[in-house]
Amino acid sequence: MEFITTLLIAVGLAMDAFAVAISGGATLREGRGRWALIIGALFGGFQAGMPLLGWLGGAALASFAAAYASWIAFFLLVLIGGRMIVESVRGEGEGVQFAGGSVSVLLLLAVATSIDALAVGATFAVLDAPILLPAAIIGVVTFVLSAAGVLVGNSFGRALGGKAGILGGVILIAIGARILLEYLFS
Repeated sequence: MEFITTLLIAVGLAMDAFAVAISGGATLREGRGRWALIIGALFGGFQAGMPLLGWLGGAALASFAAAYASWIAFFLLVLIGGRMIVESVRGEGEGVQFAGGSVSVLLLLAVATSIDALAVGATFAVLDAPILLPAAIIGVVTFVLSAAGVLVGNSFGRALGGKAGILGGVILIAIGARILLEYLFS
């Protein structure tokens, strides 16, 4: 597969992680550089690992991933986004909490934003295409965009103050809805 094609696939796969990183970055009060690296590595690592898993599972996993991946991502993102909005309105939270947030929420976000990469890996297997270089490119692109998203989100979060959690929740729900609509109308 050509490099430019792989790069475009990587950018497309990284967009959800980028948006989630913006949402989480908006809630940070300090340590934005550190969290940009952590979130970039977490999201990039999952985004690189999922195509490998999909490729190893091959065609058998492709049908499962195609059938359920969009629904799983939709429910996870809507659940987390809805919780963010409720907590922000009640004054109990400030959105996706990278700093001080639970590891389980961060892992759920990493899975939700990278599950479509599982199907991409299975597609590579069906096409009998190599996976290591594309997975590395997908991981690096996601790392860069997620880290940048944390920094961009942090800038917006400072301007929005306490409403950042509501905006972040709306972004996550919108991403989940987009994923599901693309699935339903494709």
